[in-house]
Amino acid sequence: MPKLTETFARKVPQTKSGTDKHWDSEVKGLVLFVGKRSKTWYFQKDVGGQTQRVLIGRFPTISADIARQTAMGFALEWGRGAGKKLQIGAPTLKDAMESYLARPKLRSDVHKLSVRQQFDLHLKDWLKLPLDEITKAMVVDRHRSMAKSPSAANHTLKYFRTIWNNARRVHDLTESPTMAIEWFDERPKGTIIEDLKEWHREVDDLFNPIHKVFYELILFTGFRKTEALTLEWKNIHEDHIHLPMTKNGRSFDFPISQLHHEILAPVRGLSRQWVFPSPKSFTGYITGPEKITWSPHAHRRTFATMAMEAGVLEEIVGRLLNHTPLSITGQRYLKPSLDALRPAMETVCAELQSRINAR
Repeated sequence: MPKLTETFARKVPQTKSGTDKHWDSEVKGLVLFVGKRSKTWYFQKDVGGQTQRVLIGRFPTISADIARQTAMGFALEWGRGAGKKLQIGAPTLKDAMESYLARPKLRSDVHKLSVRQQFDLHLKDWLKLPLDEITKAMVVDRHRSMAKSPSAANHTLKYFRTIWNNARRVHDLTESPTMAIEWFDERPKGTIIEDLKEWHREVDDLFNPIHKVFYELILFTGFRKTEALTLEWKNIHEDHIHLPMTKNGRSFDFPISQLHHEILAPVRGLSRQWVFPSPKSFTGYITGPEKITWSPHAHRRTFATMAMEAGVLEEIVGRLLNHTPLSITGQRYLKPSLDALRPAMETVCAELQSRINAR
């Protein structure tokens, strides 16, 4: 083991991948972590049978002499038993993610699955890194490397920011390094289905009848893609569909009519649990329906547009779409009943049907 001097720290080369650890020959517990982009001082010691590590700082901001003095101070304190009370170093990204996903008020299991999938796909090489070793340059480079999928890039790094800020509540962390990112423009295209007769022909031609029912249901409810795909039969009632957890973190009841039951009739009996089952999917339900000309969200926009053109008030359209009202009164006091929303729902469905059946 070398003596970790200023000269050694300056000359030791960055790694091409992973992290090298260099232990000091004189101060037991002083270690220099060297990665592809940074060199970081830590003090590490076994306390109570567990390895504890505390961050000293980055080189060259923290010189070798200061790191050595700090490490000797930690060694003295830990030798007196105070080390058990010291702030442990930052958690790894994986541990921070699991801590965030374990929050009782977090949204749906689908959201949790999405976070894990995005991190495993795009940030897998960071999962074992302590948060304070993930730099601004690293997040900027990763975001830019995903430029071909701007939405995925933005969402993945914004999930990272949320997890960082959650960890920051209990750990001594700086502001999230995502502050350095210039986010990609994600202005929605605003596409709607203008030719509903053509939509009807395209949906009718789908090979899988379950996919056909999916597209019909989201057009006549305005449901989000995930809300529809995760529907369970226990939540389909005579006069309404119950969504236990939605994007805004609350449950939602949507009024339905005989038309909706007719739409769902072809998939009844295929599964005891899922409305849109898939034996090949590990979730038990379809996760990627066959694509057509119009995206699932275009169906939601079409539902809203037809409602407005049929004369439904914007406030009521928002309620049918389960949007969060802007006003305090709307958020806390106004809770329209299913029967109050039913006439508006029937108006939208009638407008959609008339345009599908128009000569």
